Amino acid sequence: MKTTLATVLMAGVAVAGLTALQKTTAIHPGMGGSPHVRTDWAVAGATISIEYGRPYLKGRSIERQLVPAGRVWRAGADQATTLKSDKTLRFGSLSVPAGTYTLFVMPSADKWQLIVNKQTGQWGTEYTQSQDLGRVDMKLETLSSPVEQHTFAIAPQGKGGVLSIEWGTVKASVPFDVVQ
Repeated sequence: MKTTLATVLMAGVAVAGLTALQKTTAIHPGMGGSPHVRTDWAVAGATISIEYGRPYLKGRSIERQLVPAGRVWRAGADQATTLKSDKTLRFGSLSVPAGTYTLFVMPSADKWQLIVNKQTGQWGTEYTQSQDLGRVDMKLETLSSPVEQHTFAIAPQGKGGVLSIEWGTVKASVPFDVVQ
């Protein structure tokens, strides 16, 4: 079966009796072979979408070549990764009002920080710290088998969900609540 840019994937995820609907839409193939997608989730009464480039590992090391510790990373490939929500989201003490934001990540050896930035529409490497809405720590886990293609996911939990990034053997995650 041939996959085209118009291919749409619909999936329902049931976790602990909660359901999140997920729809992933291909946008374009990307400049360096990293396809760009928009994934939309319906979770806890909110519609949340993340638009990002999905690079492949291609035998490279995340820590040494792709996501070096101590440097802000664009959380994807090419254009900046965007988060859009129609409801306020609360990641720990960080309140993210409904709207559109850019996501960056600051990796370190024992944790990653999710950076929510108010500037949007920029190229992925154009980061202005003064535009940060805030930062929140992400929990790091080691996956038993590597994930070849960079992936964002949201799993329902409590009054919201858990946002995660998986790539290689790294999984970085942070819980959030939807504020009604």
